[in-house]
Amino acid sequence: MGAKLPERLLARRSFVGGSMLAFAMSRVIAQDAGSINSRMQGDFSPVHDPTIIKQGDTYYLFCTTSRGDAGGFIACRRSRDLVNWEKAGFVFAQVPGWALVDVPGARGIWAPDISFFNGLYHLYYSVSTFGSNHSVIGLTTNKTLDPANPGFGWVDRGLVVRSRKSDRFNAIDPNLFIDRKGKHWLSWGSFWDGLMMARIDPQTGKRRDDKKPLHLAGRPAPKGEPSPIEAPFIISRADYYYLFASFDFCCRGAKSTYFTVCGRSREVTGPYVDATGRAMLEGGGSVVIQGNERFKGTGHNAFLREGETDYLVYHAYDTEQGGRPNLRISPISWTPDGWPRAEL
Repeated sequence: MGAKLPERLLARRSFVGGSMLAFAMSRVIAQDAGSINSRMQGDFSPVHDPTIIKQGDTYYLFCTTSRGDAGGFIACRRSRDLVNWEKAGFVFAQVPGWALVDVPGARGIWAPDISFFNGLYHLYYSVSTFGSNHSVIGLTTNKTLDPANPGFGWVDRGLVVRSRKSDRFNAIDPNLFIDRKGKHWLSWGSFWDGLMMARIDPQTGKRRDDKKPLHLAGRPAPKGEPSPIEAPFIISRADYYYLFASFDFCCRGAKSTYFTVCGRSREVTGPYVDATGRAMLEGGGSVVIQGNERFKGTGHNAFLREGETDYLVYHAYDTEQGGRPNLRISPISWTPDGWPRAEL
């Protein structure tokens, strides 16, 4: 690895754009990079709930394990160029015992999030049962992501966040973010009252305290109906923090209605508003990407910054493959007033 530190490509630094010239140049870069999806090959499907990081010259992608995958939970894939992908094993051989005690009946591990801080790779993960908010978020760490490295080995650190049926949030879909002041935050949430956030101790990767979590975003729904918002992801760009989220319904194959939205705030804790000024706590969200006739359910995004180009990393259900979830990596174009847009 040499002197180059491994870095999480999740917009940890800000950069300034905004002029028409810079915007035009970014669109040229985006168009040149837009062939990633058309050229992608190897083991890029099935992929659901992707999260990505780069160590050295290799990208590592983690995702929810498909029902068809045998051998473990939280599948890992790797690539040198974002186009050619190969399998690289699993994080877990089985669901951790502590999580099965906390969530009886759980049969899988979902929605990982990968980051690097305090000299370790931190992978946050979710354990739950479908449609329930009786859930936990756990943490496992590793010194390296290269299985051939002698220091490789995942160490489970246990519980980070818990939710019960009496709570108005669901402890799944975690995302770790480090703000411009160096503070560590974990956001999470799926349905119920929406997206939440709490401070994280960088030494342990766990919550700093048991204070009530902050409420970032929600989506009002008619009484008795679900509130379809989930999968928060936060980045920093220029003077703003951007909160990405997924609206509507995933996990229905070709019938999925998922799409990705965002809002922004000058403070990491919000309030986040969309391009029209509507608060995300009141259901606001500017569309970043939405499906087409072939690719449905474009959601559960991560964010990748490579040089001066930003990418949206997400899954979409391919109707030409019976609704199979595929990895998609789409370049982002930023509007002159600072809003992200991505195309399939």
